[in-house]
Amino acid sequence: MTLNKSPQYRFYDDPLQMYNAMLQDIEMAKEYIYIETYKYGNDPIGIKFRDVLTKKAKEGVQIKILIDSWGAYVSNSFFSDIIRLGGEVRFFKKVRLSFDAFTKNHRRNHRKLILIDDTITYISSANISSYALNWRESSLRMFGEITPVFKEAFLESFRIYNKYIYDKFSSTKSFFYHNFEIIRDVPSTVLQPTRKKYLELIKAAKNEIIIETPYFLPGSYMRKALIEAAQRNVSVKIISPRHSDVTVVDILRNRYLGEMYKGNVEILFYTPRNLHSKIFLVDKRIFIIGSSNFDYRSFRFMHEINLCGKEKRIISLLCKHIEETIKDCTPFDYDKWEKRTLTQRIFERLLIPLRHLF
Repeated sequence: MTLNKSPQYRFYDDPLQMYNAMLQDIEMAKEYIYIETYKYGNDPIGIKFRDVLTKKAKEGVQIKILIDSWGAYVSNSFFSDIIRLGGEVRFFKKVRLSFDAFTKNHRRNHRKLILIDDTITYISSANISSYALNWRESSLRMFGEITPVFKEAFLESFRIYNKYIYDKFSSTKSFFYHNFEIIRDVPSTVLQPTRKKYLELIKAAKNEIIIETPYFLPGSYMRKALIEAAQRNVSVKIISPRHSDVTVVDILRNRYLGEMYKGNVEILFYTPRNLHSKIFLVDKRIFIIGSSNFDYRSFRFMHEINLCGKEKRIISLLCKHIEETIKDCTPFDYDKWEKRTLTQRIFERLLIPLRHLF
């Protein structure tokens, strides 16, 4: 694959710039393009990707697309030309009625990957859809030899796309490449490798923990770990949107904010628009970036993929992004939170049993 010389790592938080970069890289593909996404829109962005992928299929480039059926706003007919040209499009675990329909249908593929020619990887918070154009995202582009490692993870997802019985231990085994660990989650009550990695890093933190997430709904053990870190003089910052795209999650989140604030955790609300990025940074020394939200649903029910590492160039890019994000944040107002109405408090409590649905 012939590409212009470029930095090994690039970070995008502006969706339009990110999509343009992805499309430019796809246009240059010579061998294969693999895409894994939770949502794919039948909208200008989705159509643009489809049209460029069709062009590449005509050129003989191998195309594999895996879309979660719950998040798909398209069907096989949308990709008919790609399929006719030999491309493969699969929809992850189609929603079906059965005696355990709720349990099975709730296990979704939330991963976001684009892999090109064993040289380019995008690991992202962003889906392929126009609805996210006004959001703030987190997408890391890597140029180099790590792509074949991600390809192995993608091909396993592609293989088990319609299976409910598979080797979960194998499917959650991390891949390692130099200073990087690729962490994979599948629905599980016990495995939860991303959650375990978060806890490990929180407990080891010496100076600072920064969590940027659209949905902050961790369980009690995770909240306790964050508070304990803050109480041993680690600076703990939680950055979330003032208003996310899921209002119910905002209401649920609200219940835990007082507890976190009293535990010396700093809570910052991003105000301009939805903050959909997913970044975890400890001591400006180690990061996690990928598809996982900091919530019960991602830890317990979702197929997720995240990259953990110590690469200083990536950490520098993430620190710059976080600094810019914080400029548009306002702090949590504990006094205002304390004065919320009885109705609000009751509603927060009633929603707790449903926290894994959102």
